[in-house]
Amino acid sequence: MGILSFLKKQLIDVVEWNETGDDTLAWRYPMQDNEIQNGGKLTVREGQRALFVNEGRIADEFGPGLYTLTTQNLPILTDLMNWGKGFESPFKSDIVFFSTREKIDQKWGTPQPITVRDKDFGAIRLRAFGSYSYDISDVQIFYKKLSGGRERYTVEELDGQLKSAIAMALATFLGKSEIGFVEMAGNQSAFSDLLKTAVHDAFAQYGLQVATFYVQSVSLPEEVQAYLDKASSMRVVGDLKNYAQFQTAEAIGTAAANPGGLGGIGAGLAAGQAVGQAMMGAFNKNDQGSGTNASDDALATLSKLHDLVAKGILTQAEFDEKKAELLKKIT
Repeated sequence: MGILSFLKKQLIDVVEWNETGDDTLAWRYPMQDNEIQNGGKLTVREGQRALFVNEGRIADEFGPGLYTLTTQNLPILTDLMNWGKGFESPFKSDIVFFSTREKIDQKWGTPQPITVRDKDFGAIRLRAFGSYSYDISDVQIFYKKLSGGRERYTVEELDGQLKSAIAMALATFLGKSEIGFVEMAGNQSAFSDLLKTAVHDAFAQYGLQVATFYVQSVSLPEEVQAYLDKASSMRVVGDLKNYAQFQTAEAIGTAAANPGGLGGIGAGLAAGQAVGQAMMGAFNKNDQGSGTNASDDALATLSKLHDLVAKGILTQAEFDEKKAELLKKIT
């Protein structure tokens, strides 16, 4: 009885993987001292593939289904094992299962800013992050390049490699791209599609395909972003008349929120109008001809523009154009 139990334990009738969780990409069936007998069953579930490997050499591959293992459906293994026309039973072979289900909600990001040549701002450094999903499209490439003979290969083990591949692909793509930052930030859906194409080859080399790729944020260095915020504010303010109206509206909201309620509106209105009038008066005075003040202002403006050139925000050509305009006003 003890000998029969021992022999029964060594022969495998059914080979299958009861996959649990979402973190396993490849799993090697635990053969140990066991052997598969002639007519044994192989079960491959939906979202799985199975690969027979003989002494490190890839043999037959199976998609979802129930199989009876014979020489007819193991042609490569039969050749490798030199079985000829007869099926040797029992036999040993490594069997590796792969999860081909989509691995969702993976995170990516640029660990270091990527320097790109922006068509509007010149050389700038960008940061970006988002999410993506992928699945195994070619189990043989995946086995050769990544999982190999390991008992188990997980999503976590692959994560660092994919992040590095994405960062390199993005740096290459953005370095050659002529898409401006404003366009990137303004149409992230189209930008996501472009980047998905850009990282395709990086994934394909590991037997993977990118299922989805999303850009959730694109950001600039603080000093460049501050410049854009200031320029945006100036466009919103418009001329001084609009600025005075804006200040008045702000004063109404502030007064209403104060303990004095709407009683403070008068003071707020006066403050808003005073600011607007003072600024318009100052500009009118300059327009009427204070040569010394105009010269000083122009020199100060040129100094600030020169700083923007040094930081890469303005090009030399843009600086020269602004300089010429300022000099015309004071000569």
